[in-house]
Amino acid sequence: MTLPPPRSLWIETAAAPDRSLGTGSLPAESQVVVIGGGIAGLTTAYRLVEQGVRVLVLEAAQLASGVSGNTTAKVTAQHDLIYADLLERKGPEQARLYGLSQATAIDWIEERAAESQIACDFTRVDSYLYSCDGGRVERLQQEVSAATEAGLQASYEQSIPGLAVDIEGAVRFTGQAQFHPRRWLLGLADEIERLGGVIVEGVRATRLTTRGGQVVHTTHGDVSAHDVVVATHYPVFDRGMFFARLEPVRDLAVSGSIDPASVPTDMCLCVDDHHSFRTYTDSQTGETSLVVIGEPYRTGQRIDVQAKHEQLAEWALTTLGLSTVTNRWSAHDMTTPDRVPYVGRYHLSAEHLWVATGFGQWGMTGGTLAGLLLSNLITDTADEELRDLYDPWRASLQSAPKVAKANLAVARHFGVDHAHALLPSKRPAELEPDEAVVTRVGRHLVAAYRAPDAQLHTVSGRCTHLGCVVNFNNAEKSWDCPCHASRFDIDGNVLHGPATKPLPPISLGDDTA
Repeated sequence: MTLPPPRSLWIETAAAPDRSLGTGSLPAESQVVVIGGGIAGLTTAYRLVEQGVRVLVLEAAQLASGVSGNTTAKVTAQHDLIYADLLERKGPEQARLYGLSQATAIDWIEERAAESQIACDFTRVDSYLYSCDGGRVERLQQEVSAATEAGLQASYEQSIPGLAVDIEGAVRFTGQAQFHPRRWLLGLADEIERLGGVIVEGVRATRLTTRGGQVVHTTHGDVSAHDVVVATHYPVFDRGMFFARLEPVRDLAVSGSIDPASVPTDMCLCVDDHHSFRTYTDSQTGETSLVVIGEPYRTGQRIDVQAKHEQLAEWALTTLGLSTVTNRWSAHDMTTPDRVPYVGRYHLSAEHLWVATGFGQWGMTGGTLAGLLLSNLITDTADEELRDLYDPWRASLQSAPKVAKANLAVARHFGVDHAHALLPSKRPAELEPDEAVVTRVGRHLVAAYRAPDAQLHTVSGRCTHLGCVVNFNNAEKSWDCPCHASRFDIDGNVLHGPATKPLPPISLGDDTA
């Protein structure tokens, strides 16, 4: 199967103005610096500027081009099978608070989109979790009971309108939503600037100092601030040790045109294989696309990612009737041990340093909720119970085994991948076009890729975060770290943190390559 080059449907269908610094300079000071121009960062910035706070948003790439631009864009409080789990581990009050806060995020997007006339195709639909396995029926029914107790409109169903698949049961949430995420965020960015906020693209935060006031050090100079919000998907500063408390995962996505009468109009997720799908009708063109996401794997895992993308496309073609794949991309996310995002203090002694991360593949509501909560924390108006639920430093002994398991995986990758790089393999000079290898050349651990034009790209094979060995992602042509999910392009430039420094280039002589 021939797939198109990786390109998100949302990014392709939403042109964005250039907000790069150009020949200008960063402001030397701002009341609040928000690092990250995705849904959490922009929601935080909007809520603050509408209250008169001076805000500077720094985005390393382009707004809504990272995680927020590579998603299915389901706006729902139905986060897989979570409410029975929350009820058991955290009790009915915190399960209720979680559901209410996520539903509030949906309402806030709808209200602001209407009020600011942001044309993002926001549409209310229902959301389904379904299974084709009779052994999961009881679990689905437990989820309905727990979600209902949490105050959500949930019901148990035995069929899904429009789905040509025999199912055993489903959990239905009514009144959920979907939209075009990039159009929403670009519209929100316009509103931030209209209200006096400053947004700058192409500026990467590299370091933070806090003595005598907070200073964000960037690739384009330093900025001092009273409050700093880190909303970079994976927190870019290690002082919170978040890399040890987050599990990285990537999902693959495909989309293409489809007859809207042939598939459900509501959002669906199969709990058996975690294939998730929805339709999207573009109000500008009238064309309906099917968006399918699935085939999750740990970021940086040494697998054939291209083959997994082809498997997902084949499933969409044979199961849902997608006729052709016009777009494909990957979604990158982090999950906390208890599946509740980290939103709040960056570390235990932090007073004006904040973080939002760990949305567990549900960032449209999770990131919005984070922005609402962070803006209230900064202005000292946050609800205490909500603050405690999402506090990054909440105590939970139940989470300890999951943290230990995640860090065991890191240790395994650190040792096994170093050993693998020492095994006999092709030398960089022997690579064919579109081949890659991580191997030792002399005293260097080299990550080498030969592009289709025959140019050889060679960089260090050690992640600049903590030194783990990177692996090649053959679908996106990137070097991915399996330990803490940093990602780099073929020339070593940072695509995703926690790494802030590029992989150093390595020059190989003909006699050693």
